[in-house]
Amino acid sequence: FPALCGIDLDINERERIALLGANGSGKSSLLNILNGLAFPQKGEIKFRGQRLSEESLRDEGFNGLFRKTVGFVFQNSDAQLFSSTVWDEIAFGPIQLGLSRAEVEGRVIDLLKMLHIENLSERPPYQLSGGEKKKVAIASTLAINPDVLLLDEPTNGLDPRTQSWLVELLEELHRVGKTLVTATHD
Repeated sequence: FPALCGIDLDINERERIALLGANGSGKSSLLNILNGLAFPQKGEIKFRGQRLSEESLRDEGFNGLFRKTVGFVFQNSDAQLFSSTVWDEIAFGPIQLGLSRAEVEGRVIDLLKMLHIENLSERPPYQLSGGEKKKVAIASTLAINPDVLLLDEPTNGLDPRTQSWLVELLEELHRVGKTLVTATHD
């Protein structure tokens, strides 16, 4: 059955959007489409006026712009984390963007401090708690300094203190001009 029907949505720069709905209502499917991980069978999606499709993402220039502009935090952090250490995880995106070693190190250090996870830098992600994994996943996404953040159930599995911390972080990111699209049932 179709996951999404009749969606007509504009997301403008610096907006904050919540996709609210029950489990299975299509929130994650919509985020996957917005991130270019899936594509609609009907209709189209545009990014800054250009059609977002498998074909457009084959263009290195468009793909590079899109991938450094849009960051995605998966619902399940284990699906996002793959490097051998937290440091390598956070450094991966900036390295792929071709940033200098000094800039990569600066971003990693800044994010470790900002998210209060300096003590985790040499640990493998698979040894972290759920909340620690979520912080590392967020740090790895923020490392590319995207203008747009797509967040799929970002508070899922977090204790109340970490949920509060995350909400404050998202408020701060919005204040500095980030566009936020958050899928949640909460």
